[in-house]
Amino acid sequence: MRYLPHTSEDIDLMLKAVGADCLDDLFSTIPNDCLSKDDLALPEALTEWELDSHMSTLSGAMAVSPDYKVFMGAGSYEHYIPASVSYLLGRSEFVTSYTPYHPEVSQGTLQAIYEYQTLAARLLGMEVATASHYDGATALAESLLMAVRVTKKGKVAVSSLIHPFYRQVVRTYFEPTGYEVIELPYLKNGLTDIDGLDELNDLAAVAVQSPNFFGCIENLKEIGEKVHNKEALFITCFTEALSYGLLKNPGSQDADIVCGEGQSLGIPRSFGGPALGMLASRKKYMRSLPGRLVGQTKDLDGKRGFVLTLATREQHIRREKATSNICTNNSLCALAAAIYMASVGGTGIKKLAELNHDRAEYLKQELKKAGFRISFESPTFNEFVVEFPEGFDLVYDRLLKKKIVAGLPLSIYYPELVNHYLLCVTETMSKNDMDALVLEVKS
Repeated sequence: MRYLPHTSEDIDLMLKAVGADCLDDLFSTIPNDCLSKDDLALPEALTEWELDSHMSTLSGAMAVSPDYKVFMGAGSYEHYIPASVSYLLGRSEFVTSYTPYHPEVSQGTLQAIYEYQTLAARLLGMEVATASHYDGATALAESLLMAVRVTKKGKVAVSSLIHPFYRQVVRTYFEPTGYEVIELPYLKNGLTDIDGLDELNDLAAVAVQSPNFFGCIENLKEIGEKVHNKEALFITCFTEALSYGLLKNPGSQDADIVCGEGQSLGIPRSFGGPALGMLASRKKYMRSLPGRLVGQTKDLDGKRGFVLTLATREQHIRREKATSNICTNNSLCALAAAIYMASVGGTGIKKLAELNHDRAEYLKQELKKAGFRISFESPTFNEFVVEFPEGFDLVYDRLLKKKIVAGLPLSIYYPELVNHYLLCVTETMSKNDMDALVLEVKS
């Protein structure tokens, strides 16, 4: 049934209040050459049954149908998700989550966020974590702004091996601020070149991604020492949260702030969203954290309760005093990650990480045996770069027709890396899938 909340009389009154004669007057500022004069070319209406059938047909033709084998990660990863995640997320009290302004009636939402903060802090090896960020890119930008607030310095340096989309978001955030963003080049081994840090002054922070965009594992301990010698904050970024089931967490590598993408923790790819921005830091920087922080307390009867301990965003305080003007109640995605981490457990995350690493190594070695060059010899997690021969783009297109996505061409983001492809393998890929890919690229 159609829902039309306003009668024609209501509309006339509203138009009169704003000084317009008709609805078209509301769009008078749009140039004529930008207006569509024709009716929309919409098909005839379908019955509900016909529409269901039509949507099923469309979904079967999509390039993301289950029979596609996608060897591409680049910040979004295909992982098995336990049934407990979707089941619990589907409960009405969670699906209808809202910003928990009133703790006396929001204990469930507040506790869910608190549990997520605890698990995220443990995974990343940090003392405090928030749950208010859209995705890894905004979490990185917020981390860099946080570092500027803490140090009162005017420059930040970011590795060129941080995800290209993340770096673009950082530039967008920083362009109107007057602070300078410097990009650090990369070495032939696929790691960040930090030698240039010696020549930089007034440095607030250095941000490095590990595993980086090429899948290579950075030496965070070494980088952290050099950054701290410059009296700057060390920020580590990630796109694959599961890697810390196998790698040493950033907290143990002297990171001051850790940020990245939590999509791997129980959130499906879903055409690129939603995502989960994760951000954690040392406790001494807690009051500079963007967004808000849920804390544990006791009520008048001495019973455990939860409250918004810190809420320094623009909805809570004056906009110019806010630590962030672009954060949200991301609690449903945070809850998905919490349920995932609790369901899989510490041992399970370690085993999953080992599976991801080992399967990627298998494909890497098989491609090497087939005569293809692995571009960077540094250790990797579940992604790596392969150099294919000239004209591989034609092979790539042929594989697409066979429902195989053979990685991401890197020349889009790194023009010097023509014929280099970033391949990814997770636990969802079988040995037969990988053998089939090797056979196809050889033929």
